[in-house]
Amino acid sequence: MIAPHGGKLVNRVLTGEGLSEGLCEAETLPKVPVDYDTGRDVQNIARGVFSPVEGFPTSEEFRAVVEDCRLPSGVAWTIPLLLDVPSRELVLPGRRYCLVWDGQPDRPLALLDVTDVYPWDKQRAAASVFRTTDEAHPGVAGYYARHDWLVGGTITLLDNDRGPFHAHNRFPAETRALFEERGWATICAFQTRNVPHAGHEDLQKTVLGLVDGLFIQPIIGKKKKGDFTDEVILAAYDVLIAEYFVPERVLLNILPTEMRYAGPKEAIMHAIMRKNYGCTHIIIGRDHAGVGNYYGEEDAIEIFRDFPDLEIQPITIRGDFWYCRRCQRVASNRTCPHGEEHQISFSGTRIRQMILDGQAPPPEIMRPEVYEAIRRFPNPFVE
Repeated sequence: MIAPHGGKLVNRVLTGEGLSEGLCEAETLPKVPVDYDTGRDVQNIARGVFSPVEGFPTSEEFRAVVEDCRLPSGVAWTIPLLLDVPSRELVLPGRRYCLVWDGQPDRPLALLDVTDVYPWDKQRAAASVFRTTDEAHPGVAGYYARHDWLVGGTITLLDNDRGPFHAHNRFPAETRALFEERGWATICAFQTRNVPHAGHEDLQKTVLGLVDGLFIQPIIGKKKKGDFTDEVILAAYDVLIAEYFVPERVLLNILPTEMRYAGPKEAIMHAIMRKNYGCTHIIIGRDHAGVGNYYGEEDAIEIFRDFPDLEIQPITIRGDFWYCRRCQRVASNRTCPHGEEHQISFSGTRIRQMILDGQAPPPEIMRPEVYEAIRRFPNPFVE
């Protein structure tokens, strides 16, 4: 099986007697509240999703990631994890604190051993990660809204709750064990933040002709307005897999983190995380993790040339896709010679509008069972 990123699968989750002792200690420590998305980053660090990282970056690690897209050790890393605080006096280097969920001061999340507290240049960081400083970009706006001080230090997890989608939330050590149990040597990850249409299904089944197993992993977390909600995405995939896939060849498992919309650099992070889950390949398509017109259509594909040491292999899908009535199949500008009059578009905007209007997309675009799963929800979109 492919090695975890950096050669080590991190496990900083307290259990048993250690957890009891940690919870007792947490009661005596000063508390630092963190929001929901930061809290899930904490959980992902502890569970090994972000291996080899064991906490939030020090100033040296932050600089290395922003300037070189690597950790000081030389291991590839393109987006820094952030724990921000409003005041330098709130936390002190060399001290231990208890992270708690924002608004729930009596619900301890993790122990934090602070190494470093430092100011950061938000504009410079945004320019590096998102390739723009435009506040209209949701990721840039998120950076500018953060506090002025960052905290570096290791974490030890106390709250290992799997969340509302616990049945689909296997941790990296667990997916790796399941892949071994199934005898999968090659596993391809499919990253998504959308419900499946026929183009996705065609691509997924094509890839299943190349590898032992398909790992469908929707992002479950904060998204931009107009994206499909988490519940809808999972319901749509549940029915698609049950009706149209060989279940022994597919695993649906969530990735509980926020979308950062960092385009090419987020594509690399998506690959690193899936490598930690045990995947040997990942599908990288046009405008992967993009938003608006901030990135070239194939930038997320081309960036993998800068990281030949990544080990997980991208399966790159180029071109625009549609359903061609003449070809009677999913086609692209690389495979189909027919004109627009024969094409049915996979436009996400069009599909969303049809669903809003209560109109079923054509079966060439979306399975009727998938549409029925979606329309059971009064509002399937993020508001």
